[in-house]
Amino acid sequence: MLTEIKQVQENATLLHTEVEVEQAIVNMAASINLELKEANPILLCVMNGGLVVAGKLLTQLNFPLTIDAVNASRYGNQTNGSEIRWKQKPATNLEGRVVLLVDDILDEGITLAAIKQYCQEQGAKKIYSAVLMDKKINKPKPLKADFVGLEVEDHYLYGYGMDYKGYLRNAAGIFACA
Repeated sequence: MLTEIKQVQENATLLHTEVEVEQAIVNMAASINLELKEANPILLCVMNGGLVVAGKLLTQLNFPLTIDAVNASRYGNQTNGSEIRWKQKPATNLEGRVVLLVDDILDEGITLAAIKQYCQEQGAKKIYSAVLMDKKINKPKPLKADFVGLEVEDHYLYGYGMDYKGYLRNAAGIFACA
């Protein structure tokens, strides 16, 4: 597996440098601060991809909030999506609360839409979504992210939380697989 990972890295194209991604996160945080400063939100990190983005955002959000996580995935450690598998639901009561979903990428939007629906079913008062990357695809998505760091063409990506078969989430930059 490590040989395959090294080959992916050698053949990948850098789309956004670490500096560009960090600036996008700063810009997202500024927008979130304006919108949610009085909301007392729950930041719901979408695991595992949202971990890096949520961590980077947290220290830049200058209002009281609570943190929890949700783990629902269509990909697992694969490169193709299938049906959604729920691994973890939030422990925090969402009823009457504002929720900020934080994820790495809005690809087809199926997983994030399912998580949003779950939050609605749990009685969340309002649900926002923040994604580092919004992928441009040739079909409609079931939702639009409220806060977007960067837009990207339709590539398979890794870095800043996005993975290739469970690896490379820690890459400093956004890379497209060849």
